[in-house]
Amino acid sequence: MKVEPKTLPGFMELLPNDQIQFNSMMDKIRKSYERFGFLPLDTPIIEMADVLLAKAGGETEKQIYRFNKGDNDLALRFDLTVPLAKYVCEYYNDISFPFKRYQIGKVYRGERPQKGRYREFYQCDIDIIGDGELNLINDAEIPSVIYTTIKELGFDNFTIRINNRKILNGLFAELDLEKESIEIMRIIDKLEKIGKENVVKCLQDLKIENEKINKIMEFLDIEGDTDSKLQKLQELGFINELFLQGLVELSEVIKNVRLFGVPDTNFKVDLTIARGLDYYTGTVYETFLNDYRELGSICSGGRYDNLAEFYTDRKMPGVGVSIGLTRLYSKLRELDIIENNQKSISKVLVVSMLDNNDRAIEVGAMLRKNDINTDVYLENKKIKAKFKYANRLNVPYVAIIGEEEEENGTVSLKNMETGDQKEVSIDELITILKQD
Repeated sequence: MKVEPKTLPGFMELLPNDQIQFNSMMDKIRKSYERFGFLPLDTPIIEMADVLLAKAGGETEKQIYRFNKGDNDLALRFDLTVPLAKYVCEYYNDISFPFKRYQIGKVYRGERPQKGRYREFYQCDIDIIGDGELNLINDAEIPSVIYTTIKELGFDNFTIRINNRKILNGLFAELDLEKESIEIMRIIDKLEKIGKENVVKCLQDLKIENEKINKIMEFLDIEGDTDSKLQKLQELGFINELFLQGLVELSEVIKNVRLFGVPDTNFKVDLTIARGLDYYTGTVYETFLNDYRELGSICSGGRYDNLAEFYTDRKMPGVGVSIGLTRLYSKLRELDIIENNQKSISKVLVVSMLDNNDRAIEVGAMLRKNDINTDVYLENKKIKAKFKYANRLNVPYVAIIGEEEEENGTVSLKNMETGDQKEVSIDELITILKQD
């Protein structure tokens, strides 16, 4: 009996032309990360379960793919941060700090699949890890990397939203609401979705006094450009030490973000950004495409106090961000924000009109030696079928070798877009393909 070929729900498979586009986005992200000196890292997809679960809990632990092989209790990685923590501890004596690494790889979460949410997906992470301490200026470099990367992906109208968790935590301490802080931040995080009136109602449901709710809403109502927001935060008159420390850090980060060359039009202070309620401790980021807010944040992260606390007593603070590439790509395609017209990675298809492919194979080899992506049609088909193949794959040029071309040591080069065709030498062929 035949088995139906089908893919598991929540796992993305692409046709070759879509995969070319996906790989192109991945390459742009990789090159952008490397431009800032981040080093490549590739950790195993399968880890010992106790290593991965050291930091897991709650919903995350329920979503982990876990299995036994022999006596080994194993699990698939659910993010790239926990493997990074293991890595810096394991190779502590062999790496240089601050350790700047990027990793692009698949992670696995057994959650309910839906549009834009997958069980297997690519994350593109960068992190800067310190040994004992990490200068705050690193928090300003991260938005510069985000800016460069999103520009490389072809977007100009986007905003990197920046906040500092110490400001929020200091606000709640000032109002004697530390116990309620996590729930309050969850509510604040929904402000854009549910509106101010519903935020007030949710805060009232927590039995928070109206005077304190008014202070929270006054804080959230701070508007204006980046500098005026920072000024208004100072004018609130709060004396909580954590709040003031957060304000100093945020001001310093903003100053250095500008030094890194990020235009004011592409970043802003957003006091509602809470992120990672039990993880991030300082600067936090979320990045939105302004014309496509329905995508949500496409790049997010922040500063954390101690990356490897579950594996070592050494204090290893860090800062980083992640792009969920699989989700981003699927959403961009779904909304027709990006078009995919490239079906081939070959610049030219070499075809033979002779009884054999010897000369075609030789020409293909010469072109590849000159770094030109070249496909050679090897099947015994009529010339019409060979051109049809080139058209279906959108190969821009076809190099034809007939008896005359073989005798002259030339090819007839056809531009598949214009239909123009001319006989050229191999040197001319190489020059044309490299220039175009």
